[in-house]
Amino acid sequence: MQPSAVLLTVVTYMCADFLSNFLQHPLLKMDYGVFNRLLGRQVGRNWWGTRAEHIVGVAICLAFVDHLSQGVFEHYLGEPLEFETNPAAFVAHTWAFIYSGVALFTLFTSVLNPNVADGHRWQEFKQEAYASYVGANTAWFEPFAHALVYKVAGQHAGDSWVAGALLPATLAYTTVKGVGWNDWGRAGLSDHEMVINKPVA
Repeated sequence: MQPSAVLLTVVTYMCADFLSNFLQHPLLKMDYGVFNRLLGRQVGRNWWGTRAEHIVGVAICLAFVDHLSQGVFEHYLGEPLEFETNPAAFVAHTWAFIYSGVALFTLFTSVLNPNVADGHRWQEFKQEAYASYVGANTAWFEPFAHALVYKVAGQHAGDSWVAGALLPATLAYTTVKGVGWNDWGRAGLSDHEMVINKPVA
């Protein structure tokens, strides 16, 4: 794994997670923990259980597993993993790294989050891992989104970071979180997000 490539993937996934919140929760305020201060919003928890924790933690786990999975598939195939030449393998890789990466994040947060009671950490992980599985099953379209950009907008757009990487990742984040955790509109707001989205009297 090339560190620079992994870092770019982390940044891409962080941006995709942030942008997906606008698709899932249009016109609503999100809880970015300590960063709420920069947005003029009330801070509830500084880190754990906030969107900021999710954005950073999921991106790191996903990027690591993404590149690890690519290496495994390329070793097995004996050639670079490309959707155009090995569509079935690429779709399998997409599902595998998304589920595994998000599940890895849920493991870390279930163990380390001080807001989860010690006696409930295993149950928390099982619930979150199942939600990861449900959500990951919606992300099969991600490589097709990239291919569609190529077909509709041409190679230049398809090879760009925005259309070729960020757009498909943002759409995948949207469906994985939305379907896996029912994270849509007000139904997906945390307790603190309900507070900061209360109408001003």
